[in-house]
Amino acid sequence: MSSREHPLFTIKNDCQDCYKCVRECPVKAIKIEDNSAQIVPELCVACGKCYKVCPVRAKQDRDDVPRVKNMIAAGEKVYISLAPSWIAEFDNTTKEQLLTAIKKLGFAGVSETALGAEEVSAHVADFLADKKEGVFFSTACPAFVEYINKYMPDLTEDLTPVLSPVLAHCMLMRDKLGQDIKIVFVGPCIAKKFEADRNKDLLNSSISFRDLRRWFRETGINYHTIEPEKGIDFVYKKAEEGRYYPIEGGMIETIKPYGKTNHVYMMQLTGLENIQRELADIKGSRPDYPIFIECLACEGGCVNGPCTRNHKSGFEKRARVLKDAVKTDMAGKRKPEEDITKIYQEKPVENNNYSEDQIKRVLAMLGKYTVEDEINCNACGYDNCRNFAKAILDGKAEIDMCVSHIKQQAQRKANALLKCIPSPIVIVNSKLSIIEYNDYFVNEFWDDEEHGDIYDRNNLIGANLRDFVSFTNLFSASLDLGEDVKRENARNKNKLYDVMVFNIEQKQVVGGVIEDVTKVEIKREKIAEKAKEVIEKNLATVQQIACTLGEHMAETEVLLRSIAKDYAADDYDKPNVTIRNKRDD
Repeated sequence: MSSREHPLFTIKNDCQDCYKCVRECPVKAIKIEDNSAQIVPELCVACGKCYKVCPVRAKQDRDDVPRVKNMIAAGEKVYISLAPSWIAEFDNTTKEQLLTAIKKLGFAGVSETALGAEEVSAHVADFLADKKEGVFFSTACPAFVEYINKYMPDLTEDLTPVLSPVLAHCMLMRDKLGQDIKIVFVGPCIAKKFEADRNKDLLNSSISFRDLRRWFRETGINYHTIEPEKGIDFVYKKAEEGRYYPIEGGMIETIKPYGKTNHVYMMQLTGLENIQRELADIKGSRPDYPIFIECLACEGGCVNGPCTRNHKSGFEKRARVLKDAVKTDMAGKRKPEEDITKIYQEKPVENNNYSEDQIKRVLAMLGKYTVEDEINCNACGYDNCRNFAKAILDGKAEIDMCVSHIKQQAQRKANALLKCIPSPIVIVNSKLSIIEYNDYFVNEFWDDEEHGDIYDRNNLIGANLRDFVSFTNLFSASLDLGEDVKRENARNKNKLYDVMVFNIEQKQVVGGVIEDVTKVEIKREKIAEKAKEVIEKNLATVQQIACTLGEHMAETEVLLRSIAKDYAADDYDKPNVTIRNKRDD
């Protein structure tokens, strides 16, 4: 079966690689492939837990609405088997409004799955009547049955040999309405798609409450405000106590009225995780009296199924179901109408057995060499490090899923960088306590007299940065602003430093790269002094030249003025003389 044919699948491009589905999947039916969490159909029980918890809706259930639309478009008489949990799902809506809205979609009618539940209870009561000892499990929940067959195959023989309520209902409907009708289940369950796929002669398809609401939206049908069709009701007949089934203990509530089961001890388990825990050692503690256990994969019952809206409390949902259920004189007196016997076959998942050496080799790749190294943090999604190692060997998990391993790698890389950078580096938290540093920092700022009595030179983790440098205001500013800060020529004692402070975790952790520029600045000062000396000498020379030139120009000016004056005097004495230059000649 391909991933898209399976009831659940992953939209690869939407997967955010958060491993939440791995953590939540009770059977670890998730394979990390190309950084995407893909569902493994052979391992999946379609409980829908991954569908519920995926934060980006990358997990999707198979859309069978187009198949149903095709049946209607082909002129088939298509009926709905409506799960009794509808009463908790479609609030502020009357039965008549919902049935009218469904009929407008083209369905021939709607019948209650709870009728099949009543048929199942009658059969189970007869089955338990003569049991003297042993443990027996309900088969109403397809996800639970799938789980037992795959993961606890030794208990398959203890499943009560009857069909599920929806398949029993399909038999009843076909007998009453015709063998050629088409039947579609509508409810909160994804695992019902398993039943539709495997029992096409009875159940033609399965869609969810969410699918139905989406269908209403697409066709513009408002089931809250629609005018109910006069006299509309469930076809065939109305259910009564069978409406208890979608809450935990509901099936037991319908069996107890049969007096023939008074000698049977009854209990209920909901949630696959709880079922796993409670049934882990059941084979080793067989009681000498009969016990019937009602098991539902969804914690709290079907009212909390994966395809339900979760904005209402469990109490409110249960209360609505209890109020809707009807107890009549027929409770405990029903006679089975159909032969709904079914013997379940185990389909055990084959687990690979790995040697201790194989497991240890993988653990070593994760940096886990001792039992103490196996911290079993569950961040990867697996219960412990050894199960994670087995998943890696199975090809279901990747080494990079281990948070501690990634952290160690990052730490090693950071340490290598700290050692290689030939400048003092220090990393501090919001309290200016040192959380990381390199040897250059110690060599530059350690003072035996000042620090020797307070700190250990070989371990400054936790030391206060204020005790080592005077420019901690740069670190505080970076922490307060959440921005990088750079300062040239920050002074510490008799030295100058260029300091760059950068954010690692905004307003929580910052790092500083410190460069001693004292020698550079001294060279600059010397160059500046030399330049100043040269400038001053040049200026003096220029001034001297200017002064000498000034004196010479002054003397020249006096001489020229004197000559000009003398010439001028001669001309005034001889007015008829014409003075010509060579050009006149």
